[in-house]
Amino acid sequence: MLSFTPDADLELLFDPELIPADVKSQLGPDLHIRPLAKTDYTRSHLSVLSVLTVVTDPGVEAYSAAFDKQRLSTSTYFTLVIIHKPTDQIVAVGCVFIEQKFLRGLGKVGHIEDIAVDKKVQGRKLGLRVIQALTAISEGQGCYKTILNCSDDNIPFYVKCGYQKKENEMVSWF
Repeated sequence: MLSFTPDADLELLFDPELIPADVKSQLGPDLHIRPLAKTDYTRSHLSVLSVLTVVTDPGVEAYSAAFDKQRLSTSTYFTLVIIHKPTDQIVAVGCVFIEQKFLRGLGKVGHIEDIAVDKKVQGRKLGLRVIQALTAISEGQGCYKTILNCSDDNIPFYVKCGYQKKENEMVSWF
């Protein structure tokens, strides 16, 4: 069994104070929410993301380089994770990235992406907590709206999170 690694011992993607205290308080005592850490490659980050789609393992070096690149883009990437303290492993993840616009008075839009919860802990409202935290971060960064894409099957979940269906998504795959 691994021991829980405190935030102070980690290189984090963003300031953990941006995560709302009310979201933190709604997690069980065995869980901790925090920004993505550079060392989360070893804490099942990619494994949890695999509940969404095929995840290719880039290796620890490339993972670290991608982390560094995002960290240099301050006020843009806000990936957070929920850690299961007894195992020091990630059980939920999500990201909001902030897009700077030229319209609406140089407004900003938050885009929520990659919401994933390990199948072993689904049903504990961890997806809801991730969405609440990311939405609050987006609002705190001055975004005039936060948007996300989801499958039709997931619409009821996002409605429970306070989102509403609007328009349609189009895609061009490469």
